[in-house]
Amino acid sequence: MGSAIFGLLMRMPTAEAVIVSPKGVNVRTFGATTVFLTFVGLNDQTPAEGLWCGAINADQSCVPGTIFGQLPARSNRSRLSGSNNYTDIMTIPPSVARRAYQDAIRGNSSQFFYVRRFVSRTGAPDEFVAVTCRLAGGGARVPLALTEVRLAFEDGQPVPAIATGETLPRFGAEISYNGTGRLKGRWEVVLPGDPLPSERDRLTEATLPIEERPLQRRYTTLQRFDVFVPPTGRMFIPGPSPNTLPKGSTGLHFILLRIEATDDREGNSDTGIGVVNSGGVAGFPLPVLRYFVTNDKRPLNLVQPNDGARLSVQQSIQFKWQGVDGAYSYKLEVRQGEVVVLSALLGANQMSYTAPPWLKEKIKQRLQWKVQALKEDGTTIVESTANEFQIQP
Repeated sequence: MGSAIFGLLMRMPTAEAVIVSPKGVNVRTFGATTVFLTFVGLNDQTPAEGLWCGAINADQSCVPGTIFGQLPARSNRSRLSGSNNYTDIMTIPPSVARRAYQDAIRGNSSQFFYVRRFVSRTGAPDEFVAVTCRLAGGGARVPLALTEVRLAFEDGQPVPAIATGETLPRFGAEISYNGTGRLKGRWEVVLPGDPLPSERDRLTEATLPIEERPLQRRYTTLQRFDVFVPPTGRMFIPGPSPNTLPKGSTGLHFILLRIEATDDREGNSDTGIGVVNSGGVAGFPLPVLRYFVTNDKRPLNLVQPNDGARLSVQQSIQFKWQGVDGAYSYKLEVRQGEVVVLSALLGANQMSYTAPPWLKEKIKQRLQWKVQALKEDGTTIVESTANEFQIQP
């Protein structure tokens, strides 16, 4: 009887261990590094914390006393992928790289480990999966990843306003990166009335699991680019000619930089059924540029909150508007119907205002805000239209 049970157990399928791709990568010694990882073959498991450490045990868990840091919540862009895979965007903070470097100059190994813990839903033991991180420069042998992106107009205006038919200043993107290879993408514009881009829409394509990449919203394409980035760590990508930007519709426009995934042999990830290109990964949503088009050559445009905005009571409420030449001061008003619930007089160089905490008591109320630009004698130069907003619990 015992031999029969033993034979049955021998024939039963056993759970495969979770594996990760890539298993090892070169990382930047001084500065941040971002790598696209795929954990393949979860067996009814839930991902837990991710740690960096200088040494691992036989089960790939971190050796106590060698932990360099934990994946910050703000950098955690991991998500389940497919039926039993898990996509993880490993963003190594400079502080972790510095601790690994200090550990290496004390005579320890120049490699360290990123360890993800997976917890079983069926009571099986925790499983640890380690990625080997090898200290290197920021050059050709490091995965191609964006570490910082700044968009700006040439004249430094944060939100320029132009009359219909006028031309905007030139603009472009200052990009810091690791690695080398092809950087491919496009410039798009969000027109007034278009659905606003979500955070997922502003992520680079290589940051998303393969099945989510086609779900990013597309807008009007202005220009495409496909450039080779050398292992220098910084480059400028000029935007399309301002003459190509739409200027026929009045209202707020958004300019988006969209980065597409490219083949990157240092960082591509094997999902078990194919290789996912990860060139151009980034651990953050890309910024946007904004500009106003108006029929008035001297408008006073409200920037935020947008008309119809729903603001969280958990966050500070900040009002921003576009300045007007010749204004001596600005008067901000918040109304609930015909009742003024907040009024503030601000200087000529102040185009933003943070509301006092008591304004959050107006939860779920329909509020309107507007701004007046005033002369020195208190008379009005121009007045904005009113934007409506609500504060949500």
